[in-house]
Amino acid sequence: MRLPTWIAQHLAALRAVLVFTVLLGLVYPLALVAVGQLPGLHHKADGSLITSGGTTVGSALIGQSFTDADGNPIARYFQSRPSAAGDGYDPTSTSASNLGPESVVDTIATDPEESSESLLTQVCGRSRSIGELNGVDGRRPYCTDDGVGAVLAVFRADGLTGPVTRVVSVNQAAPATPFVGSYEGVPVEPAQPGEDYVAAGGVVTPIRGDAPADPAVPADAVTASASGLDPQISPAYAEVQVNRVARERGADPAAVRELVKEHTDGRGLGFLGEPGVNVLELNIALDRQFAAR
Repeated sequence: MRLPTWIAQHLAALRAVLVFTVLLGLVYPLALVAVGQLPGLHHKADGSLITSGGTTVGSALIGQSFTDADGNPIARYFQSRPSAAGDGYDPTSTSASNLGPESVVDTIATDPEESSESLLTQVCGRSRSIGELNGVDGRRPYCTDDGVGAVLAVFRADGLTGPVTRVVSVNQAAPATPFVGSYEGVPVEPAQPGEDYVAAGGVVTPIRGDAPADPAVPADAVTASASGLDPQISPAYAEVQVNRVARERGADPAAVRELVKEHTDGRGLGFLGEPGVNVLELNIALDRQFAAR
C-alpha cells in the first residue's frame, strides 16, 4: 500500500531530523571531546588551567587582577592591563568600554552616580597612577597634572570664529584650579556640575601640554582590551614594572627581567600580532623563585 504523498514527505523529514540529531548532537560533539583528550591537546581542551601548590589559581587564557580587597595594586606582583569586563576580568561579562578616540569630555553631573569619565580622562588617570606606582614619568599628551583630559570648551563671539568670549576646563569641576590660567587672553573657568558646555556652543579644544611625545607608560597599560580578559601585557609594560617588583621582593632586577623574558610569547607563526607576557604565569614564577619579603 502506497502512503499518501504528504505522509511520505513528513516521514522523510522525520528521518532526516533523527539522523542529523544523532550525527550533530551526539557523534560530532563526542568526537570533538575525544580529539581534545589526545596528547598535546588535553591541557588546552580543559581550559589551560594553571595550578600552584596543588590549587588551581586561574587559566593561561583569561587574565585576572592582582589587587587587594580595596582594589589597590599589590606592589610585589606584576599588574595586568585594565579590564572593562564587569568589575574587571569577569568572564561572564566580557566586553570593551565602547569608548572611542572622540570621547574626551567627561560627564560631570550634580549627582556623582550619574557622572562618567571620558576615555581620555580614564587614560590620563591610569597613566598618572601607574607612573606613581612604578616611579616613572606618567605624563601623557592632552592630560593635566591631576590626571584628567586637558580639554577646553572655547566660546567665540560668532560661533566657530571671532574673538574668544569664554573658556571652560570641561573636565575639572569647581572648585578645582584649571590646568591653564587663560586661553587667548581669556581666563579659564572650572566646569560647573550639570552644565553641558558643548551643547551650549563651546568648541571642544584639547591642549597638548609639554608631556613627551613617547610616554614612558605604554598604551596597553592604560587601555582595556576588546574582550576585557586579555591575559598578557606587552614587554614594554612589564619592563616598566620590573624595578618595583624587584624592590618589593628584594631581588636583582636583572633576574626579574630574565623571568619576564622566559614568560614572553613571540608573535603567532612568527609574524602575527605582537609579543606578550603572560602575567599570571610570571607572577607564579616570581612566588616560586623570589618569595615576598
